[in-house]
Amino acid sequence: MDWQKWQDLMEVEKPIRYVGREWNQIKKEPGEVKLSWALAFPDIYEVGMSHLGMKILYNLINSRPGYAAERVFAPWIDREEQLRKRGRLLHTLESNRPLHSFDIVGFSLQFELSYTNVLTMLDLGGIPLRTGERKGFPIVVAGGPNTFNPEPLADFIDCFFIGESEEMIEPFSEGVFKAREKGGTREQLLQELGNLPGIYVPSLYSLEKKGVFSCPVPGANAPEVIEKQMVRNFNESFFPESFVVPYTPAVHDRVTLEIARGCTRGCRFCQAGIIYRPVRERSLEKLRCQGEELLEATGYNEVSLLSLSTTDHSQIAQLVEHFSSAHSDLGVSLSLPSLRIDAFSVNLAGEVQKVKKTGLTFAPEAGTQRLRNVINKGVSEEDLLGAVEAAFRSGWTTIKLYFMMGLPTETDEDVMGIVDLARKVWEIGKKLAPRRPRITVSVATFVPKPHTPFQWEPLLTLDEIERRQKILRKGLRGKQFNLNWHAGESSQLEAILARADRQAGNHIFGAWKRGARFDGWSEEFKPEFWQELISENDWVHRELPNGEVFPWDHIFTGVEKSFLKGEKEKSQEAAVTLDCRRGACHGCGCCDNLKAVVEVFGGNNRADQS
Repeated sequence: MDWQKWQDLMEVEKPIRYVGREWNQIKKEPGEVKLSWALAFPDIYEVGMSHLGMKILYNLINSRPGYAAERVFAPWIDREEQLRKRGRLLHTLESNRPLHSFDIVGFSLQFELSYTNVLTMLDLGGIPLRTGERKGFPIVVAGGPNTFNPEPLADFIDCFFIGESEEMIEPFSEGVFKAREKGGTREQLLQELGNLPGIYVPSLYSLEKKGVFSCPVPGANAPEVIEKQMVRNFNESFFPESFVVPYTPAVHDRVTLEIARGCTRGCRFCQAGIIYRPVRERSLEKLRCQGEELLEATGYNEVSLLSLSTTDHSQIAQLVEHFSSAHSDLGVSLSLPSLRIDAFSVNLAGEVQKVKKTGLTFAPEAGTQRLRNVINKGVSEEDLLGAVEAAFRSGWTTIKLYFMMGLPTETDEDVMGIVDLARKVWEIGKKLAPRRPRITVSVATFVPKPHTPFQWEPLLTLDEIERRQKILRKGLRGKQFNLNWHAGESSQLEAILARADRQAGNHIFGAWKRGARFDGWSEEFKPEFWQELISENDWVHRELPNGEVFPWDHIFTGVEKSFLKGEKEKSQEAAVTLDCRRGACHGCGCCDNLKAVVEVFGGNNRADQS
């Protein structure tokens, strides 16, 4: 890095975000590299460096001879202004090369409100925004959960990875490398890439109006359905032996072990529970080894056991016992990001937090049992209060409760149920906690997501969001409660972009041109930049018919749409669907369609799915 760049960085907030040269960074010599990736995360460094998926892909690509992966993150507002003012390009941390000089630029799409940051990074990187304006390389790709409705960004992304990217990196990279060596046209390359499993190339599809949405129609040589790709032998799949350690604390600054993928609890609002099916675990022995390697390689003093439902791992008790005892004398702590609401989880948390005790978070999701049955959240009020009682008796004083507001069929009685439940938790804490308890109640607005039983459901209007939030604010007054909620305007934008068709791309571009940046950050979100998109999509506030054709229907998760419809109908009757790992198969289609096996290592799981 030259002296002028050092001077530039001294003029911006947190210059350490843009320096690189961290511990365990991988930088390959140009002569070693036949194909280069720029892994782009459309949020700030501290957020992107916390994301496990990026760590996996960074190390996976760099483990291949001839391949190199470098990192780049969205520059904060001041850094973007500086780059534009001085005519400089956005570059990667490892080699300081601009994005346009790479063979492949790969974005991780985790949140709809990061879409304008994708455009910022392309523009600052010297890459034309729209796919049709590009000549030659790089090829711009995207992966992550938001690709299960790729249409809003289809004008800006050349190829989408549908599913778990570990399975697609090798064939995709080889396809790009061979095409570059052969010297064919960009259009020929995209046609070839579009024939790879799990790769969606929007330019191979025309659009046809079908009800509310304009939906993709495949061209002559394009597949009708893109089936998600998945890691089939998860226990033996690639996992890094080291992580890049940032100089400035990341949001989640610790060793993260991915102990399982998938969840079969079947919450009807949860997109992740659909797109990551079926459940696959890593074994106790494998996780022990990975944890030891990463602690030694990084110097971290905390290990997080990550999955969609961590305490559902069939060997979770043994895992907790190992990590809480093996390193506690060295001050290494253990964390469980997601807890079930039961006494077993509280006991586990007690074992986990012998070294460092923090608060506990429980997610009842809804305030009444009727509504919890509607969303298929398999917990009762008795479960919650029993877990809370056990927590306070064990010495906890800080409890966080997570709810959603605006769930299908919700009434004012359900909203008041949130208030009543929080008060009951407070009363238990007042009696049992060693000191005055602190109760945080976080209430998000329900946003319908693609590929879920609730993908047909409406979003509350802004007026109705505000009215229900007022009920909560009035009911939870007092110093004993800390109430958090989401702004209605950001939930409205998220709901539109989550289920939008390709025509939304023009609105994303328009909002970006007007100055939209970091829309997921409350201090930067400007609803006025999005008024045109919002006014043209009032369908978001009404229920869509069962026969609606969606812009994402060509993306196949393995779960049948008929199953989702059946779950929607059951929700209207407040009927519960039990976890298929602990009972009968419910016929979602995932295991048969994907020819997958539920991969577990013991304890109360269906082992006959294949």
